[in-house]
Parts: sequence; C-alpha cells; structure tokens
Amino acid sequence: MTHAADPPARRAGSRRHPTAPAAEAAATGVPRARTADGPAPGAAPLDAAAFDGAAARCRRELFVHAYRMLASHQDAEDAVQEALLRAWRSRHTYDARAGVRAWLYRITTNVCLDLLKGRPRRVLPYDVVGSGHADGTLPAESGAHAWVGPVPSGLLAPADAGPDAAAVSRETVELAFLAAVQHLPPRQRAVLVLRDVLGWPARDAAAVLDLSVPAVKSALQRARATLRGRLPGDRLDWRAKDAAAAPAERELAARYVTALERGGAALADVLGADLRISFPPRPLWYDGREEFAEGRRRHAAPGDYRFLLTSANLRPAVAVYLRRPGGTAFRPLALEVVSGAGGRVTEIVDYNGARAGALFAAFSLPPALR
Repeated sequence: MTHAADPPARRAGSRRHPTAPAAEAAATGVPRARTADGPAPGAAPLDAAAFDGAAARCRRELFVHAYRMLASHQDAEDAVQEALLRAWRSRHTYDARAGVRAWLYRITTNVCLDLLKGRPRRVLPYDVVGSGHADGTLPAESGAHAWVGPVPSGLLAPADAGPDAAAVSRETVELAFLAAVQHLPPRQRAVLVLRDVLGWPARDAAAVLDLSVPAVKSALQRARATLRGRLPGDRLDWRAKDAAAAPAERELAARYVTALERGGAALADVLGADLRISFPPRPLWYDGREEFAEGRRRHAAPGDYRFLLTSANLRPAVAVYLRRPGGTAFRPLALEVVSGAGGRVTEIVDYNGARAGALFAAFSLPPALR
C-alpha cells in the first residue's frame, strides 16, 4: 500500500431524514420507465399520512438518484433532506396527474441542480494529475479538489429488483461511472440519469426538468457523446454486463486480501498488469502494476496491517487498518474500493488520509482492532 500514516478523524455523527415515520421503509429498487406511483389522477392534495407513506417508499431511490447527480454521500443526504422538506411544505400544491413518485423526483432533481450551481465538479485523481509523482515524493492531501466519494452498499442495494434493474443499479453507482458523469453539465447529467439510467420516457424527463421533449433528446445525445469518450464502449449498455460479475468480484477481493497478507509475489499475481489505482484525497494515482509496486516500495506506511472485507458502491471493498510501530491497536488507514476483470484486480480507489476514521464510521466499521 502507498498509504501515509495519518491519524483517524473524529467519529462522524449520524443524521435522520425528515420523514415523519420513525422507521424507514424498504427500498423500491431501480425504476424502469415508470413514473406514476401514488393517488389516481384527480385525487385531493396529499395529507400528512399520504405524504409520510410516499416519502418512506421513495426515500432510498431518491438518495440513489441524488448520489448519482452529486457523487457525494453527504451531499446526497442533504439533497434528499431538503427535497422532502420542500415537498412537505408544498404538498397542498401536489398535482396527482403526475403521481407522487414523479413529483418527488422532480423536487429532488431541482434541489440537486441548485446544489450544483457554482460548484466545481467532483473528480478522482486521474482527472486532475498525471500518473505517478514527478519528484518521487508522496503528495499531501489536497483541499483544492472536490473528490468523488464512496457510499456503503447497503444504502444503494435495490430491493425486489429483477436482474436488469440490479445490473443497472450496480454499474451506475460505480466510482468510474460517477467520475465520468461529473464531466457533464448538470442539466445534461440529469437528462442522462433520468433517461438512460432510470429508463424514463423523454416526455416524463422533460416534465421533471421543465424542458421540451426535443431539448431532452438533444441533451441526451450530447451527454452520451461525452461519456463515449470517457467509458468503454459497452458501458453505455448497462444491461450487457455479465450477471456473474458481482460474485466473481467478491471472490477476487477475498483473494486480494489474502495476497495483501502474504505480500510479495502473491500480490503481484492478483493485480492486473494494467492496474489503475488512485488515492483520494491525495492527487496521486498509478498507471500499471509496475508503477504501483514502485510507489508502494517508496511510500507504504510502516507498521503492521489488518484487513476487513466490506462493500462500497455495490462493489467489494477492503478496510485497511494500521498498527504503527510501538502502537497497541490497529487504526483506520484506508478504504479501498476494488474492481476486477479476468480474475485480476484492474482498478482500486483507495480513500485514505485524515478523514479515514470518519469514513469507517459511515461504513459502520470498527474504530480500532486489537
């Protein structure tokens, strides 16, 4: 690992979302070309009980929608919180012809667009610097960039979704996809998510965004063209992925942990030659297994390591703990989100640095190991 030995941050507090029920309902899964979910056309404005039920049914999918738009766990939570507050305050204006679900998506999308005004796009290190580091030193954490952030898989996993919906959800919360989508202007991003990810008809996306249908179609064409330059060609067909990819990646992640524990040739055998590994919040990434091995030799933090398997963004992840020389406990060091192909690890996003402790708390990981 090329982790610098950073102290863990203070444990982050939890937030509750502004739905009236004390307990959140189960997720509804990834929507596919369906925007009506609520009272029949002509129904009266929402009363408090109807609003609470709609908010509970849709809350998780609204969070996933906001996360795709904003690429930040905290920003997505804030967006849904604000959207539900706005919806509650304006529930007397609800028009049943569109359905509760589409109404909540409209409000949430507009909150996201408001949040994106004047903000820099979120990035991964390979968006802002060349690979390696010219003078061979380990760069400091950078506050100059907003980074694409991970999310615990439990907040994203669709419930009662068919295989197509599950594949769409998994591929469109992948960190590489989120980083690519950040290159789209906010309104194009919204069109792409509503049309290609959620499968909404153009007329429904147009209604949510207050655009004409031709404007939506034009924005989608431009968004697809941008993504084609930043993702492999088959990635624009979200249902084309092999259904066996998820369990195969989990098995690969377990092999990766074993290789980390053994080190040496075992680690080299599990890493692909074309490995890409990045280290937010440091502006650092390595292109290829050999470049990574050299960086690891130079910059791995001294001490003993422990590893726990977890899951982020519907991908396997590894929580890395470090016991510094002379220490008695293993403390949070990094969270690595792992992707692979052909039985080898091909991409790792290694979240490290001073906020590792807060990140581990968000993932309900132990604050220390003995």
